[in-house]
Amino acid sequence: MTKSKWYKNPEMLIALSALFIGFLTAIISIYSAAIDRQYARAAVWPKLEIFRSFSAHSFSYSVSNRGTGPAIIKYAIVKADTQYIERWSDLDAFSSNVRQSHISTTTMSSGQTIKAIEYSGELASSGIAEVDATLSIELCYCSIYDECWLVDRTNENRPVSQCDATIEHGFEQ
Repeated sequence: MTKSKWYKNPEMLIALSALFIGFLTAIISIYSAAIDRQYARAAVWPKLEIFRSFSAHSFSYSVSNRGTGPAIIKYAIVKADTQYIERWSDLDAFSSNVRQSHISTTTMSSGQTIKAIEYSGELASSGIAEVDATLSIELCYCSIYDECWLVDRTNENRPVSQCDATIEHGFEQ
């Protein structure tokens, strides 16, 4: 009886084929899991926009989440020229006739809009137009997967590694 080579043995060919199919299945499963993770991240991707609205007798700043998932706002920075503002009332133009909402350290669901401040009154004499020209607003926010972005009034969302929660000049409202 002659001994056949191991790779010509039918049982060995079946075993090697099963091993190859198992290895290929494992690779496809790993790739599929990576695609599923990317899809899950994209399904809850926040995108904040800062905008203003005005008419003859009102002026407001609002923040809207146009993304597909919640936005966890870690901090806000508001500056008039080079002066950091801690609350809207620090600005003379917003010292009266205003309604305001908390925007820093809050969570916004998808599609939610928060009116950060709304002024009601005569705009021509309030000085709001002058303040608006010098005002800068910056928000740092994260997704539920701790992917973080900075957005300012230009609405350019820039990715950052993290939002520093110990920000020195944070906006308190």
